[in-house]
Amino acid sequence: MGASDDVHALRARILELEQRSRELEDRNRELAAAARRPETGRAPAGGRARTAVAVVLVVVSVLLAPVAALGTWARLQLVDTDRFVQTFAPLAEQPAVQSLVTDQVVQGIEENVDVDGLVSDLFAGIEELDLPPRAKAAVPLLQGPAAEGMRSLIRTGVEQLVSSPQFAQLWEGALRETHGRAVAVIQGDPNAALQLSEDGTLSLQLSSVIREVKDVLAGRGLGFAESIPEIDRAIPILTADSLVLVRTVYQIAVAAGYWLPWIVLALLGVGVALARDRPRALAWAGAGLTVSFLLLAAGLGIGKQFFAGAVSPSIMPAATAHLVFDQLTLLMSSTILAMVVLSIFLALGGWMAGGSRPARAIRGAAETGFSAARGAADRRGLSTDSFGRAVERWRSAIVLATIGVGVVVLFLNRPPTAAGVVTTLLVVLLVLLAVELLRRPSRER
Repeated sequence: MGASDDVHALRARILELEQRSRELEDRNRELAAAARRPETGRAPAGGRARTAVAVVLVVVSVLLAPVAALGTWARLQLVDTDRFVQTFAPLAEQPAVQSLVTDQVVQGIEENVDVDGLVSDLFAGIEELDLPPRAKAAVPLLQGPAAEGMRSLIRTGVEQLVSSPQFAQLWEGALRETHGRAVAVIQGDPNAALQLSEDGTLSLQLSSVIREVKDVLAGRGLGFAESIPEIDRAIPILTADSLVLVRTVYQIAVAAGYWLPWIVLALLGVGVALARDRPRALAWAGAGLTVSFLLLAAGLGIGKQFFAGAVSPSIMPAATAHLVFDQLTLLMSSTILAMVVLSIFLALGGWMAGGSRPARAIRGAAETGFSAARGAADRRGLSTDSFGRAVERWRSAIVLATIGVGVVVLFLNRPPTAAGVVTTLLVVLLVLLAVELLRRPSRER
């Protein structure tokens, strides 16, 4: 028993000495780097140029990152029909949107169908009948209520249709029809000019909904429904004086939506690789990206208020405008959250790999813990032996490959989501944890 305690004490002492040795090695590297600098304290000209290029590349990647996120969102949201429909289809179940559609459809029908004229013609025909004098005198008194009753029937029919599951299918069909026209507008197709007016209004067509309302009313025996003509009516879903300019910006963003994220990644990677202190550069890059995406989130919030102010109350109520904007930017908000999470992890990872005293202490404590865990496994007959030695030899390559695969997965799975980022990071961390537990350094044998 005493011999076992001596062995454990010896192992603890060895681990303590190894940690101190690592700290001394880090300190020696810092002193050696300082000794290589000129006495003036300035870096050599080549080193200054390299540092300047690294800083420029990292700063440019940080500035372009929000643009890349917007480009990816624009490409997916405005070009992909399925994604567009998936974004706006849930609006059909929102009471505020249903109320807006009902008002617009009823207004469109009343503007194109002379309800008062139809009722007047009907009562004129009744007056020509051989009615008793008292009945003939009462007929004009019923004309006004009859017209209001017809209007009420129209509104009731529209409300029932709009609140039914059938409307969701009509809404989806209208979205698909509108999307094709909207894409043509964004791409500058002159045939789609009616979809984007000169004042910057993008509209959603309701012609298919009105046709269905006509069929429903006719099916209920309301003969006047046959007189409803083809009505070209639309709900403005986006309006702003600068929308024409935004269209041009979106054309550029959509064109770059696929490649720009990879360009940003390449600039960031090269910038960090050229930096004299790579961990520090990575930490600053992660911090810069975090701030950049948080500013983008703030801009999104300001854009929401601007959008609501621009479209309400002349086009739609403020509550409906907020609802439409939230649904439109749902994908963008998710992407921003995911990128903020990833940027924070990059900043933390760079700081942990740096040469600050707290970072060295954390790494030393982690290494001590892993070494103790490997020793405990060996004492219980769970040694990885030759496999562990192979893992130790290829440790750097395994770590780099794992991180590289994680980055590729994140960028291929677009749009990124917070859940996807966290899941990928957890998988990477678990692989790195397994490497630390499985490897068997020669000094521990």
